[in-house]
Amino acid sequence: MTTPSEPSTAVNAQPATGDPIPPGPAGVPTVPAGDPAAAAGAAPVVAVATYPDYAQAQRAVDYLSDNKFPVEKTSIVGTDLRLVENVLGRLTTARAAGAGAASGAWFGLFIGLLLGIFSNSNWFAVIFVCLIIGAIWGAIFGAIAQAATGGRRDFTSRSSLTAGQYAVTVEADAADEARALLTRLNWQTSGAQ
Repeated sequence: MTTPSEPSTAVNAQPATGDPIPPGPAGVPTVPAGDPAAAAGAAPVVAVATYPDYAQAQRAVDYLSDNKFPVEKTSIVGTDLRLVENVLGRLTTARAAGAGAASGAWFGLFIGLLLGIFSNSNWFAVIFVCLIIGAIWGAIFGAIAQAATGGRRDFTSRSSLTAGQYAVTVEADAADEARALLTRLNWQTSGAQ
C-alpha cells in the first residue's frame, strides 16, 4: 500500500504497448470498435455528394449499387440534426378519455384472450367483458391523467429527428469512382445528353 507522499507508479506508468491513449482512472480506454488495431486500420472516408433529403441520398446509393459499386464502402450521414415536434391537435379531457379507452380496450382484449383460453364458460363472453372493463378503466385513467396536468400540455404531438442535409460518404480509395457514377446520375436526372 502506498502512502500519500509516495508517487504511484501504476498511475504514472505509460502503456507498454506503445498505445497513444494514456491510461485513465479505470485503466486504458478502448476505442468503440473494441479492437484498437482494427480502428487504426479503418480507411478514411470522403463525402462525395450531399442531398437535401434522405430519399435522394438513398437513390444515389441505390444507383451506385446498380452499377456494381462496392456499396459496403458507403454511408449516408445526416448532419444538422434537429428535433421537430408536429402539433396534431388540441387534447381535451374527453379526447384523453377516448384514447385511454382505446388503449384499455386493447389491454382488456389481451387479458380476455388469456382468460378465455382457460375458461370453461362462453369464450366470447369472457373476451367481451374483459374488453369492456379494460375500456372503462382506460377511459377513467386517461381522463384523470389529463386533468392532473392542469392544462400545461393541452395538445397532442409527434416528434421526429430530421437532418438539414444528407452526405453520401465513401472510403477514400473508392471516392473517384463514386464521384464519376454520381455525376452520371446527375446528368441523367437533369436530362442532359
